[in-house]
Amino acid sequence: MNPYQALANAIVELAAKDYRTALKYHYKHPENAEYKANVAELEEFFLSGWFELLTDLDGRTLMVNLRRLVKAEVGV
Repeated sequence: MNPYQALANAIVELAAKDYRTALKYHYKHPENAEYKANVAELEEFFLSGWFELLTDLDGRTLMVNLRRLVKAEVGV
């Protein structure tokens, strides 16, 4: 793997990790505007042209799968 692809993969992986964390906080404290804003910002990234440039993954599918995983973890 070339260094640029490794960097792109690392960016996507970190965003997915951050999204999981943001969702956990948001599900536990849905009234907190900061947590809601963090989730929205990351969702915007997953639906962006930049995300499409970095990976062949479908951003919507990734978000759905991560939401399902986090909901199971926190019991929502």
